[in-house]
Amino acid sequence: MTGVPVVPLQESLLPEALDISFKTLPALLVVGMLGLFLAIGFVFRVADTEDMWVAGRSIGNLENGMAIGANWMSAASYLGMAASIALAGFYGLVYVVGWTTGYFILLIFMAAQLRRFGKYTAPDFVGDRFNSDSARAIAAVTTFLIGFVYAIGQAKGMALVGLYIFGDYGGLIPGLDGYQVMVVAMMIITVAYLTLSGMMGATKNQAVQYVILILAFVVGLLVVGYTNGYSTVLPQLEYGMLIDDLGSEFSEPFAGDSSYYLWVATTFSLIVGTCGLPHVLVRFYTVESERTARWSTVWGLFFICILYWSAPAFAAFGTDLYTQNVAPTYGDPGMTGAASEVIVVLAAQLSNLPQWFVGLIAAGGIAAAIATIAGLFIAGSSAISHDIYTNIINEDATQRQQILVGRLSIVALGVLTTLAALDPASSIAALVGYAFALAGSVLFPMFFLGMWWENANRQGALAGMTTGLVGWSIPMINEIVPNYVSSLEAPLSAGLAQWMPAIGSALITLPIVFAVTIIVSLMTDEPPMETKRVVRQCHSPEPMRQQQTAEDVVTDGGETPADD
Repeated sequence: MTGVPVVPLQESLLPEALDISFKTLPALLVVGMLGLFLAIGFVFRVADTEDMWVAGRSIGNLENGMAIGANWMSAASYLGMAASIALAGFYGLVYVVGWTTGYFILLIFMAAQLRRFGKYTAPDFVGDRFNSDSARAIAAVTTFLIGFVYAIGQAKGMALVGLYIFGDYGGLIPGLDGYQVMVVAMMIITVAYLTLSGMMGATKNQAVQYVILILAFVVGLLVVGYTNGYSTVLPQLEYGMLIDDLGSEFSEPFAGDSSYYLWVATTFSLIVGTCGLPHVLVRFYTVESERTARWSTVWGLFFICILYWSAPAFAAFGTDLYTQNVAPTYGDPGMTGAASEVIVVLAAQLSNLPQWFVGLIAAGGIAAAIATIAGLFIAGSSAISHDIYTNIINEDATQRQQILVGRLSIVALGVLTTLAALDPASSIAALVGYAFALAGSVLFPMFFLGMWWENANRQGALAGMTTGLVGWSIPMINEIVPNYVSSLEAPLSAGLAQWMPAIGSALITLPIVFAVTIIVSLMTDEPPMETKRVVRQCHSPEPMRQQQTAEDVVTDGGETPADD
């Protein structure tokens, strides 16, 4: 770019071998895709809070399943999962196991019950179930924090892929390198369409985004496998012939530095975190009925598994191509973390496929990241606007005021995420893992106990959530905070990092939170009978109307509540 001062890319964020240059056809493809997202957001722009937060409870099971898939398959799934498997081999399967297993718990224990409870947000459930504005506020702050931590990884993924498509524009914004400029640009576009569309537009977009990302990923895998002679029809089954060539680092369990304990801790945190993520749970509030909630979970898991079955094969292909064309993947120095995080794009590039086709695969990564940020930011902004502003600060707030505060919250989340993503402390998958540990430590115990144990009360919830926040914060301070303080080295305590790793801290915190919540609930007064009846109604076999909630059935006398 003539006349623009060049700021060199941070070496740690520069993926070696990635062709960083402006590419006309891929750029047009991505610009067109982003324009489509903005247009859909405009067409389905919100008019009231019902559309803003839960899409009018009008979403069907197939559409919601696609939205769940897009909502879920973030840059961590599209880029980070293959990256983790490429670098860590067998150990990287921790994400496949953890992220899929959690959906079975959601399907069996939570999806239909949450729909019958029928609120707007995750903090809404906590506040109303435990009759506590303090619990609502803690849940809202936690939701906002999850959205912030989770979205950092998405912004990083979008920027890395954006470098391949649009090139290095370092210096276009004074003081920022090319990666950082791309972070700012992608986040501005994402925030713009979210402030316009709300949950209704986000859901419609997520269905489109799923189609884009899954076609890009699966077609890309098929072509890469066939072009290089790795596979003919089903690369998900045929990539096994590469295992011996890739070496023990790829195929042997825990061949690297990672321990069995860390694998178990991380898997556990990912499972319970899946069941506590606000942007996942809110999808069950958007559907017509509890039956639709269950079926949308089944569809969502199917759509997710299509990509998850494919990621290990893409990692194997990319790892072999990197070894053949760039340098040995393992050993010293080996493949860098930056290169692994674009291994899906690199595999296509190193296969000498047409630029427009590689651009299509890259566009899928951007679609995946935007779809997830949409869910995160809607959940985070609703926590601030609906749960804190409307329910605690200004109970007489008009719909216009609520939507304004929601949009300002989206902008605030966007600014915070952008600033943190300019110099991220960890890999995409690890950043997402920290958010899962937080959700599993604080929100999942409240949802599970709140839904399945009617005697869980306000005091127990407050004690449990506070314990979860403190438990999650300790390893984060130990391992992550020092990365932002030049005078400190991470981790502060090696022993703590070994037995209570930040990415797997829920293995320790969740049992403690369960115990604290149960013990404090038993030692204090039982919740009101009306609350117990609402909990029982969530398990009733009697169907409810589209806009009806368990509380409506119990209090308005229009229906027979579940038996005591």
